[in-house]
Formats: sequence, C-alpha cells, structure tokens
Amino acid sequence: MPYITPQRKEAFAEFKHAIDALRIDSAGELNYLITTLALTYLEQHGEAYKALNEVVGAMECAKLEFYRRRVVPLEESKRVENGDVFAPPIRGHE
Repeated sequence: MPYITPQRKEAFAEFKHAIDALRIDSAGELNYLITTLALTYLEQHGEAYKALNEVVGAMECAKLEFYRRRVVPLEESKRVENGDVFAPPIRGHE
C-alpha cells in the first residue's frame, strides 16, 4: 500500500508540490505521468523482470487501494441514494 515513513514523504515533498501545481486535463495526461514514474523507476532499478514486476505490482496495488478508498464509498452512497441494483432473491430460488 502507499504508506511510507514520514521521512520518505518529506523527501518527495518538492515533487508533490510540483504535481499539485499541474492541471491534468485528460486521462491521457494522467497515464503519461504514471508511465513517466514507472519508467523512472526502471531507469533507477534496471529493466530486469524483478523491477518490471515491481512496477506492475505497485500499479495494481495503487489501483486496488484507490478503488477501495475512493470508488467504493461513492458507489455505496449512490446505492443507498438510488436503491440497490441487486434485487433480493425470489423466495425458493436462493
């Protein structure tokens, strides 16, 4: 998960400020930024299977954590607001 020590967060503070100042206008631009980070990691760690696997793993875990923390709460609030799409089972057909 994306939880790193406060000291390492501090090391990335300047980068975070630069990102905060950007306006990301499209999914393509977001993809570009993510890909640039992945390529930087590979430049620093080599393009061996281990590093490639770490990049894919980090992306997948970031995706799952983002989904769990940001998407699920929105989906749950909309389910409560608009009703559940999954109807209760018909008695005798559970």
